[in-house]
Amino acid sequence: MATNRTVIAAASRTPFGKYRGGLASVRPDDLLSLTFQDLLGKVPNLDPATIDEVIAGNSNGSGEDNRNVARMSALLAKIPVTVPAVSVNRLCGSGAEAIAQAARLINSGDAEIVIAGGVESMSRAPWVLPKSDTPLDPKLSLQQTTVGWRMINSQMPVEWTASLGESAEKVGERYSISRAAQDEWAVRSHQLADAAWQKGVNDYVFEVNGVSKDECIRPDSSTEKLATLPSAFSKTGPVTAGNSSPLNDGAVATLITTEAKAKELGLEPIGYILSSAVAALAPNEFTVAPVPAIRKALERAGKTFSDVAIFEINEAFAAMVLSVLHELPEIDHAKVNPNGGAIAIGHPIGASGSRIIADLARALKARGGGIGVAAACIGVGQGIAMVIEV
Repeated sequence: MATNRTVIAAASRTPFGKYRGGLASVRPDDLLSLTFQDLLGKVPNLDPATIDEVIAGNSNGSGEDNRNVARMSALLAKIPVTVPAVSVNRLCGSGAEAIAQAARLINSGDAEIVIAGGVESMSRAPWVLPKSDTPLDPKLSLQQTTVGWRMINSQMPVEWTASLGESAEKVGERYSISRAAQDEWAVRSHQLADAAWQKGVNDYVFEVNGVSKDECIRPDSSTEKLATLPSAFSKTGPVTAGNSSPLNDGAVATLITTEAKAKELGLEPIGYILSSAVAALAPNEFTVAPVPAIRKALERAGKTFSDVAIFEINEAFAAMVLSVLHELPEIDHAKVNPNGGAIAIGHPIGASGSRIIADLARALKARGGGIGVAAACIGVGQGIAMVIEV
């Protein structure tokens, strides 16, 4: 067997803290730095000076994660100053984009060892003030940077700049996805995520600031409880806080290298990266953008839906996952997010793409191998997917 395939050789992540929860006092550059340190601790034979690149997804970049959080975090982690680093922003797909870019560097021969991951502290996202065209402009107002559109360009069609939840709701309504179906999917996510923790599936998660487990998992969630929640994005719509992903803080890091280098380092690969793809639709159709991305990634890998054992689809909204599954009837729902999804685990935007890829590889390994697909919707109308083999 060839030994130059691109592999995920190791992975680490923080727990995903709830908004203003146990990780809210930790800066995003520190969250990522701690994750880099934990990852490197798993690879004692690696000389950090031989790392070719550090790539980190980050969606905000307007607070303590400004000025290239990947570089800042690498320096804080005592990775040698000679190792370059870059931050990438593809919103909810940023962490996956980081791993995809790392794989391309490895595949092209431009790098041999790359740390790739992502970070977001939605608790610490700052308010911002637009720059005034005139002194003391009375029309200026503070705008939040936690999630979603801000400082919208007036030339953008109004339907494109609808809130993420409103857009998910409208696409779901087009497919007649009921409130009950969305609540059922949310309960499923919490139950599976809780069961995964009970089984010790998340042993690559390390404790931070006294937090040792994802904070948003609600084992006692039920459709009866979720049915009492008000609509979140319209007066009577089916999308609620209960069937949407929460706001979170967290970081993920992976070591991407060749199969030969992993062996040299004494590491057994977690998974092999076969392909990746990004697709784009209208901004308000972002919830179904993973559909063409998944199709494209499978085609590039030379695989079909019947080859796939597990799909990890980032649960921005239950309506979003169910819309993707409506468009892809080839997918057996039982194969999707077997250890729960972002509705329960959390969705720190810059880190989530890395989390679903690492979780996918680990889940495939636990079942004895197979082919898997990780996918995420991305605000402003994009979707990303990656095919993994174990």
